[in-house]
Amino acid sequence: MNSIIEVKDVTFTYSGAQRHALERVSLAVAEGEFVGVIGPSGAGKSTLAGVMSGAVPHHFTGELYGACLVDGKDTCEVTLTDVSRLVGSVLQDTDAQFVASNVRDELLFGLENFGVTRDEIPARMQQALETVGIEDLCDREIATLSGGQKQKVAIAAILALRPRVLVLDEPTAALDPASSTLVFETLREVNRSAGITVVVIEQKVALLSEYCSRVVVFEQGKLIFDDTPRKVFSHGERLREIGVDSPRVARVSNSLAAAGLCEPGGPALSVDEVAALVARIVGEGVRGAVVEGACAVPVVPSSPCDSSIDGDSVVAAASSARTGEPVARFEGVGYSYPGGGASVRALDFEVFPGEIVGIVGQNGAGKTTFTKLLNGLLKPAEGNVVVAGLNTREVPTSRIARHVSTLFQNPDRQICKDTVLDEVAFGLLLQGVSLDEASARAKATCERFGLPLDEAPFSLSRGQRQMVALASVVVGEPQIIVLDEPTSGLDYRECMTVMETVRDMAAAGSAVVMVCHDMEVVSDFADRLVVMANGEILGRGTCADVFANDGLMQSAFVEPPQAIALAKRLAAEVSPAFAGLSEVSDIVAVSKELACRA
Repeated sequence: MNSIIEVKDVTFTYSGAQRHALERVSLAVAEGEFVGVIGPSGAGKSTLAGVMSGAVPHHFTGELYGACLVDGKDTCEVTLTDVSRLVGSVLQDTDAQFVASNVRDELLFGLENFGVTRDEIPARMQQALETVGIEDLCDREIATLSGGQKQKVAIAAILALRPRVLVLDEPTAALDPASSTLVFETLREVNRSAGITVVVIEQKVALLSEYCSRVVVFEQGKLIFDDTPRKVFSHGERLREIGVDSPRVARVSNSLAAAGLCEPGGPALSVDEVAALVARIVGEGVRGAVVEGACAVPVVPSSPCDSSIDGDSVVAAASSARTGEPVARFEGVGYSYPGGGASVRALDFEVFPGEIVGIVGQNGAGKTTFTKLLNGLLKPAEGNVVVAGLNTREVPTSRIARHVSTLFQNPDRQICKDTVLDEVAFGLLLQGVSLDEASARAKATCERFGLPLDEAPFSLSRGQRQMVALASVVVGEPQIIVLDEPTSGLDYRECMTVMETVRDMAAAGSAVVMVCHDMEVVSDFADRLVVMANGEILGRGTCADVFANDGLMQSAFVEPPQAIALAKRLAAEVSPAFAGLSEVSDIVAVSKELACRA
């Protein structure tokens, strides 16, 4: 197939930077391909997107060596407008991409600037809105939309231009699981039906493994893997070393292969595949030579073959961390935005010191409104919100802020200082902490997060800015921490650093309320869940109970994590011993035990 994009030995260094953002990268993308790009924060993924879209060198300045050809044209020798007619880009920060105040005008802007005839515009707009599923948002003000809804608008505006190539930088970072799947279904549809080439940078590796025909992996500006998803995710240990996760089902498959229970090679990439693999392993027992080798390994105390797993045992969900009186509670709370927008009603909720509560639901369910009511930015129209004994209706937001710290969905909205150290220390200074103590505490927190003290926050990657904002939240050791998508835009290593810090804060007594679309993170770290849809709380309970409730999941447009879906499938089809499991290690351990018993 002919290459629509050719990156030829490209090295690029941003002006004033000390190291290359890309180093000797060569990559060809064939017309009609669907390519996924992954890598840790700062690996050069967004720079690659800029090279392919012509933003490098036309928008970002620096030293560029090599060449990028788009449909045979060198991007250095044509205008950015010429490249834009072929390559449509959806940026990591959608707010930086919008030029209009409402959705209709946003789509109109590009169509009119590209000279699309007046007669053709309505049909193009309608098709783009329908493709992304946001026809109902056409007349909405963009400022009133949730982060996920904005992402859909940005994609629709580009699709309306009908480019030959779509380059998307983490298009699902702010989307719920169902909407993330819809975006990838949309990309697959335009890829197959319209022949549009798709290059998508994404941290949600399960989506890449399902939808992409090819995955490329970057580390420190260099291309280190370029192959099919099955072959790339067979390098699970190497990927985790550089800060990239693998799909949970691939981790199960790779672990079983490492234990000698199946042949090594390309891992399973779906629940169906790994369920069939485990059923085969358990059914075959130790009859095969590969499995005999696994069970012949000397038994150690932690070995699953030395455990006492009962065939019908169920792993109990971890008990909630609730102790004492609630530090915050909602009593019949309702709120509606002036002029429309997501409203919430009849919210009853309590959060206790030391627990992590996950708030899940589709985009527009009212989750962010919920957090703004909790931190006092919004005052309830109905009912009461009581925080640390203070009724938020009766006290200024500044008093509530002494007890509640918030990480917003967009970290750039809360960064205001020239260096990382000053940014993290700023909140402490506002609380009256001395300069020396604030600097010392901020330095210790920055070192824990691996942040550069003297760098300007806005010179860092999106993921690193997220880490800076979170560091400025946790350094104050508040009674309540409100996190609105805390792992959005983070690579695997950063995500684990953030969530381990959040867990430590909870262990120290802070109550954590976390809005999160990453169900793997929610399953791993939340003590309990609250499920929202259409501005209401539909259900609540432990992660195991909530994710096992198929009706609730469907009503809230939430998909359970791969490991939980796999365990449920195995419990029904292979053995009750898998019931209630949520961790990859537990699924592997039970599989080994049952294989050793056969």
